[in-house]
Amino acid sequence: MSKLKKAALWITILALVLKLVGFVRESLIAKEFGANAYTDGFLLSFTFVTLMKTLIKNGFNSVFLPQYVKGMREDNILAQRNANSLLNYSILLLVFLTVVTYFSTPFIVTTIFGDMPEITETVAIKMTKIFFLFMLVIGLTSILESYLQAVRSFVPNQIVNLLGAIMAPLFILVFADRWGIYSIAYGFLFGLSLGLIIQVWYLYKYDYKWRPTLRLDKRFAKTFVILLIPAILHSSVGHINVFVDKMFASGTVKGAVTYLNNSSLLMSIPSAIFQTTIVAIIFTLLSEQSDNKNKFKETLYMGYQVGLMTLVPIAIGILLVAEAAISFIYERGAFTPEDTQNTLDALYMYIPLIVTQGMLMVPVKGMYAQGATKSLLKISSTTVLLNIILNYVLLIPLGYPGLALASTIVSFYYLVFITLVIYKGYPRSELYRLLKLVVKVCIPTAVMALPILLIQWLTPIQHIYSLFQLLILVPIGVIFYIAGLYLFYREGFQQMLSVIKRSNQKSSG
Repeated sequence: MSKLKKAALWITILALVLKLVGFVRESLIAKEFGANAYTDGFLLSFTFVTLMKTLIKNGFNSVFLPQYVKGMREDNILAQRNANSLLNYSILLLVFLTVVTYFSTPFIVTTIFGDMPEITETVAIKMTKIFFLFMLVIGLTSILESYLQAVRSFVPNQIVNLLGAIMAPLFILVFADRWGIYSIAYGFLFGLSLGLIIQVWYLYKYDYKWRPTLRLDKRFAKTFVILLIPAILHSSVGHINVFVDKMFASGTVKGAVTYLNNSSLLMSIPSAIFQTTIVAIIFTLLSEQSDNKNKFKETLYMGYQVGLMTLVPIAIGILLVAEAAISFIYERGAFTPEDTQNTLDALYMYIPLIVTQGMLMVPVKGMYAQGATKSLLKISSTTVLLNIILNYVLLIPLGYPGLALASTIVSFYYLVFITLVIYKGYPRSELYRLLKLVVKVCIPTAVMALPILLIQWLTPIQHIYSLFQLLILVPIGVIFYIAGLYLFYREGFQQMLSVIKRSNQKSSG
């Protein structure tokens, strides 16, 4: 197995482990602290800091990385000097921001999140101060991801994220009695600090030479600054929309931010797995076939086909067993049955997002492969504005579940418009082909749903422990869906087997 393929396999494994660790963390938070003003304050602060981390990471990945790689081919010495200078300027900027933001934290928090319950505001301010104090660590771990990727070192970056995720629940177990909810922040930052040491070690291992220079080439600097803002907006629009949702939720009932966070985490797992496995293969094929219009079209259709066959039954399955899933993951300790029901109210609104969010990556990757990034930026930019408008419109009649519904509508809008754009050069019959595909997938999904519904209606299964419900219903759903797919959509069944086989070959080849 080649070094690059080994890295791809490890990245996929670590990404899935990271998601599972995220569940453990949220489960421990639910057990120790429940869903209340305290957890809302933590999540507002944590969402804010993870948004900053994402913006920095995406900005550097989208702008610095291609410039650096190109520069290394043209003038190795100049490229290294620019990389050193940019890193040094970034460190100085992060130190400056640490001082400014730490002392202005109350103003920043109240300005961004508006009216909040007193406890939520107190926790959010204190937690954000802790994060701002470690701005250098948070920023550098994001920046160094691009430097490591430039030398084809991918695994250390996943280890950094994993350490931050692992240390948070570990600190809850050990220090919750002493530090309360702030133990999560200390654990996260301790994990990032360990990760930063690992990143620096790997950089030196790959012969990166740091120099105390601030001599930045003017052309490099100008290109970096011009491209940075659009790159950040384009690649981080989903994170920005999540942040906007939590901003609106902070002014509603106590625990609303926690309910949205817990339900969105459960909803994001299927699309994350789909994106890190199947979409990676499809993107490779799309990139290779971008000059062959007919092959590109067929591969694009295959992406939609496999996406719908994978995500639609998962979405319906989660809809049917949602209460048992939320109860098993969160309902213990301070997290009550009432909290489970409130989380469930948000999850019901998020359900379609499982399909749309996962499917989005197919046309988005297709547009990347075609180099149509300007059209992508125009559409993605409008989603932020639409999300804000819908939050205002739906919050009053529906409360915090309306914010989840707004996200679902925005994601559907994004998917539809990107699909229309990428199919613009093809006959309209291709769009009708996609609509027929939806119907074809719905039939085996109905075959899956019917026995689960009958069991829930005609047996006392809903009165047994939530884990046992899941262990009974999930395998039944999988068996009936595969049978329905084989009986009513044989072409799709064969295509799914083909993609799985190709995925296994990619991992082992």
